[in-house]
Amino acid sequence: MVPSRPALPVPLSLALAVLAGGLWALAASPREWWPLLPLGAAVLTFALHGRTVRGRLLVGAVAGAVLYGTTLGWIGGFALAGYLAIALVETLMLAAALALVPTTRPGGIWALPGSLVLLEAVQTRFPFDGFPLPALVHSQLDGPFAWAAPLGGSPLVTACAATAGVALAALVLARRRARVVAAALVVAALPVAVGTLVDTTDSGTLDVAVVQGGGPRGLRAVFTDPQDTTDRQFAVAERITGSPDLVVLPETVISVTGTVAGSAGDLRTAALARRLGASVVVGVVENQGTGFRNAAVLWGPDGEILGRYEKEHRVPFGEYIPGRELLERVTDLTALVPRDAIPGEGTALLDSPVGPLGVVISYEVLFADRVREAVTAGGEIVLVPTNAASYVTEDVPAIEVAGARMRALEFGRTVLQSAPTGYSVIVLPDGRVVEQSVLGDPALLRADVPLRTGLTPYARTGDLPVFILAAVALLLPVLRGRRR
Repeated sequence: MVPSRPALPVPLSLALAVLAGGLWALAASPREWWPLLPLGAAVLTFALHGRTVRGRLLVGAVAGAVLYGTTLGWIGGFALAGYLAIALVETLMLAAALALVPTTRPGGIWALPGSLVLLEAVQTRFPFDGFPLPALVHSQLDGPFAWAAPLGGSPLVTACAATAGVALAALVLARRRARVVAAALVVAALPVAVGTLVDTTDSGTLDVAVVQGGGPRGLRAVFTDPQDTTDRQFAVAERITGSPDLVVLPETVISVTGTVAGSAGDLRTAALARRLGASVVVGVVENQGTGFRNAAVLWGPDGEILGRYEKEHRVPFGEYIPGRELLERVTDLTALVPRDAIPGEGTALLDSPVGPLGVVISYEVLFADRVREAVTAGGEIVLVPTNAASYVTEDVPAIEVAGARMRALEFGRTVLQSAPTGYSVIVLPDGRVVEQSVLGDPALLRADVPLRTGLTPYARTGDLPVFILAAVALLLPVLRGRRR
């Protein structure tokens, strides 16, 4: 696309950056208004058109300040300094991503989708091993571009939506409008069309029960009685009738010193499993020395412990303090996170009498690589015991639901998410939510859900192919310009 119009005046470009950031903020969970992502990309295209690196940095910084300043406000309820720091880091990352878009080169603006894909790649890895909140892709779950997920995961979904947005702007900016826009729409639509043809194989059904005990929200775990949480969850579990195949309880339902085996929580869960004749998965916290283990433990129908998975991807400043020894010299962290979680090891899979169960815990559902490990190891369904009770607003619970839906689409698996105060959900392999709880209320979700085998293309390849395409999209305009 040869620039046919000069760059807009700086004040107008910055006003458009504010608008783009606002549109993307409105597209974020819990609203998830999918047309606003491509529309924001179109607005951003005008703001970036013809701008130098310095101008693109400024546009990105303004858009990022609006986007992250408004969507990360829930962090301020824990630590104002943390909110400001993370919002600043995310803003700088978006500014750097947009600075890479060579909009002064012919066709350079078409690199915008690639820059957003690489931004997502960085956000899932930095800072603190990744902080993908909010993720632009979560806005697309009820839109057509989500169907590209089985083919190339959330990066491809983001790329398709952003490409459609750039095509809207090209109606004004491109010289050969019809030809350019038609080609762009084909590029955006083809992965969606192919993705709708991808499917996994039915391998049966399970009668499942997902437990949510309910209770107050907005209280950190250090200020609550763990036994109250346990009692609330088991009070709802006792309402289960018949003999389901699988029962899933939330993260951190049982808290013990030492190991769970032989504890009161073990005996209580074993009795529940035997009464129902069901496999039961419960979130367990084992306090050990100066740390703790966060595990999902499987009890068989005979009441015996059959397996466990320990959380590997910990929540920074929630389950551990990065650089604790250094920070404790300048501030008291005891009230925030008194002890660090011990990272788990092993495969995210539980071998149960009802089949192999993929399992990720809470925050891990936002990282496709954790679910990919579970599915490629043989998981026919994915369990997500979680606990977002510390958050007052619905932002984080809604983000977790969005993550569960995206993982279901990417890997063609049913996803069961159980939370002590919500949201608990049952998500089918096509990303549809068939059961969802109300925040704070007790709930018992019950359904017959499909088991699936087989791997989607995304499960086989992961993110690398789309990341390579994104890098090529950023480099091509530069290389073409040098050749000319």
